[in-house]
Amino acid sequence: MTHQFAPTQAAPAKPGLGTSLKQRQLTMMGLGSAIGAGLFLGSGEGIMKAGPAVLISYLVAGTLIILVMWALGEMAAANPNSGAFSVYAEKAMGKVAGATVGWLWWLQLVVVIAAEALGAAHLLVTVWPVIPAWALTLIFMVVFTAVNLTSVKNYGEFEFWFSLLKVTAIVLFLAFGAALLLGLIPGTTSPGLGNLFNNGGFAPTGMAGISSALFIVAFAFGGTEIVAVAAAETANPSRSVTVAVRTVVWRILVFYVGSIFIIAAVLPWTSDALSSPFAGVLNYAGLPWAGTAITLVAVAALLSALNANLYGASRMIYSLAERREAPRLFNGTNKRSVPVAAVTISVAFGFITVVWELFYPDTVLVVLLNLVGSTCLVVWGMALLSQFILRRRADKDGTALPMRMRGFPFLTLAGLVLLLAIFVVGFSDPVSRSQLISTFSLIAVIALLNWLAPLLRKRRQAAGQ
Repeated sequence: MTHQFAPTQAAPAKPGLGTSLKQRQLTMMGLGSAIGAGLFLGSGEGIMKAGPAVLISYLVAGTLIILVMWALGEMAAANPNSGAFSVYAEKAMGKVAGATVGWLWWLQLVVVIAAEALGAAHLLVTVWPVIPAWALTLIFMVVFTAVNLTSVKNYGEFEFWFSLLKVTAIVLFLAFGAALLLGLIPGTTSPGLGNLFNNGGFAPTGMAGISSALFIVAFAFGGTEIVAVAAAETANPSRSVTVAVRTVVWRILVFYVGSIFIIAAVLPWTSDALSSPFAGVLNYAGLPWAGTAITLVAVAALLSALNANLYGASRMIYSLAERREAPRLFNGTNKRSVPVAAVTISVAFGFITVVWELFYPDTVLVVLLNLVGSTCLVVWGMALLSQFILRRRADKDGTALPMRMRGFPFLTLAGLVLLLAIFVVGFSDPVSRSQLISTFSLIAVIALLNWLAPLLRKRRQAAGQ
């Protein structure tokens, strides 16, 4: 009897889906999904809360996502599946747990897709006020729906170049920032490292500020887990996910921590320029086009994340349907191995928000962002719990794994402790507390529905007999 956590060697983890994603596309997908507007525009909020000590918040959150990705990589290499952590939770804790985390992640992405399209539209309007935001949102939704309906190969290539643009922008920013700090930019005086320790010191708001920023920073890393979903559509899933995980995690840390270090060193933590931190650094160096350039990069970042999240959402509901946890309609694929119905239902809410934005402009985005809440933290927690359970079973049975998370079980438990600390911090803040309560309420409803669904199905079958 084959152990449920035993390595899966068949290339397509799920029949019907293709295997045309390439290694470089999977790696860039992982980078691109995590490098979004949260870094380009939202990182300043964390600095304003914690001062330069926000670097500690980023290191803690970065450590957590590394542990989560190692755990996901181990499970995905052993069992590549388009349902990823939903499937692993089902194997570890039962069908209700698996279906609940799958639906939770899908609902999160459906909302995020709409929010990213709206966010990109609102940003673009600030530098190109020719087309209204609702019309731009509609254009973005149509274009990326078409991209995801062509083939996974085309999607992967599109996402590769989009992600490469963001990565290139960050690499150039890191190089420029280093030159600025070293006094190598002609006509500009280096700010040195004084801003890291002046204005109240390294941690001007103390541990409370670091903790408050930690909850904000954690969301910046959301989306990286999509690597585990996409691995199933590569030709060699075990090798692809192993390489992607090992490559993505350290690059994300370098990009995030490096960028935040430069921003905190150049701009005082009390500066108004932190509302657009990357532009603030470039403006300090006397580059008048900085604001427009960073805005356009942020638009590209949002659209890249939209593209990746639409892919992830469609594959998750496809997997749920295949396991009879969603309507079977979403389990079909066309001749190009694209789950058309799954893609369509995943973008439907985005098109609804276009109409919403038309009649209630400038109100939709705030509502959508509050709806997302803290779902990514729950998904990470379920991934760590699943890996802990499945790894113990595999070790007990002597099952060989193509990729093994080092330091088990201590590092897995450390990840769970870090996650628990973030939840504790979140409940101590009124704003994040409301998001957490909403998230856990949503989880309870989804779990209840998934528990009742098979019971109702059996009753209908019995009544039909």
